[in-house]
Amino acid sequence: MALDVEVPPPPELNRVDPNEYEDAEVVGDTDYKRDDIEALLRDGAWTEAFTDWAAGTNMDERTFDIVTDLDMLRQFDFFWDAFAERVGYHAPGIPEDWKEREYHPELDSWGTVSSINAGLTELGQIVCDVLLDDYIDWESEYEAPDDLPDFE
Repeated sequence: MALDVEVPPPPELNRVDPNEYEDAEVVGDTDYKRDDIEALLRDGAWTEAFTDWAAGTNMDERTFDIVTDLDMLRQFDFFWDAFAERVGYHAPGIPEDWKEREYHPELDSWGTVSSINAGLTELGQIVCDVLLDDYIDWESEYEAPDDLPDFE
């Protein structure tokens, strides 16, 4: 099933240390290259990834309307993980206490919540893949520690 919606604008990336997210761990370099990634998203990576995702997602337009009502796409965060030489991401999600909080009037089942959370996770991964495969050509600069033995 394809989701037939207009491509929304790319997110403006957070300035959060990725280690503060429950679902991310970044070791080493703290240059997350968010400005560079934002530029790549604006230059076409977001449109390419979103179009790919929309063509294969199980999310329907009613569910996507909830995502846009909650402005969830703007809550994505993407960052460079130099240690792993990959793009990391944090996808927004609907919390477990959505019923108690009356999170959105159209949220009516765990199935809808699961569809949103899974769909946004898939979108995040597709964006990372598109960025790394088609847009990013950075190479991390490895600096050997000073205390390595000299084998001459």
